[in-house]
Amino acid sequence: MVPARTAAKPLEGNLKHSVARWTFRQQSIEQLCRTVKQIGFSAIDLVGPEDWSTLKAHGVTSSMCNGAEIGLDKGFAAVEFHDQLVERYTRHIDLVADAGYRNLICFSGNRNGMDPGEGLANAEAGLKRILGHAEKRGVMLVMELLNSRVDHPDYLCDRSAWGIELCERIGSDNFGLLYDIYHMQVMEGDIIATIRKHHPFFVHYHTAGVPGRHEIGDDQELNYPAICRAIRDTGFDGYLAQEFIPEAPDPVASLREAIRLCDV
Repeated sequence: MVPARTAAKPLEGNLKHSVARWTFRQQSIEQLCRTVKQIGFSAIDLVGPEDWSTLKAHGVTSSMCNGAEIGLDKGFAAVEFHDQLVERYTRHIDLVADAGYRNLICFSGNRNGMDPGEGLANAEAGLKRILGHAEKRGVMLVMELLNSRVDHPDYLCDRSAWGIELCERIGSDNFGLLYDIYHMQVMEGDIIATIRKHHPFFVHYHTAGVPGRHEIGDDQELNYPAICRAIRDTGFDGYLAQEFIPEAPDPVASLREAIRLCDV
């Protein structure tokens, strides 16, 4: 007689879980929707309008919308892109709001020899051109912190202090930072202390193992259960999205294990 299958333990519910779409390209968007529901959560990060209908059909939300950007290297720190970005983001803010979503990603772009202070002033000016519309429509503009040491050479918003100063200059509840734990470990470390001190500015989190950007288990240097407890203890009510690139033979098992580690 075959024993009955044991039901998976329900998630704790203290953190809202998600997974980045681009890291699971081996699955169609429909397959990935089924995967996350089977694991026990219901959100996918970095999904654009072309796939929102599929998410809705499966009861899955787009926890971080994309599609307005023109590139990670061409962002709000460069005035030559402002007109194009304002046009694209104004349109996309409406798409996000009309779909019932909230978060829309944005990027600083590269330095290209620019002084960081000049980049701050430029980004502030460019973002303020769309901020009123985002506030009116209830959309959160979220700038991602990325490392410039390994993955994104010359990216400007590569340290938490730069992003936090931008938040302070903008001074809006509709602008915040995507604190990518992997990227910030590469750039500056001190992850838990930074989260505890500056959590009001961090409206979204991404994960991945260091080094290599693969699974977040015990063969890399970050203690994700401890990090997630620190996030939980701040009262965070946004999403924590897995953004590791699966290396193991069974990517779904890797995702299931990552959610288990972060479900504190």
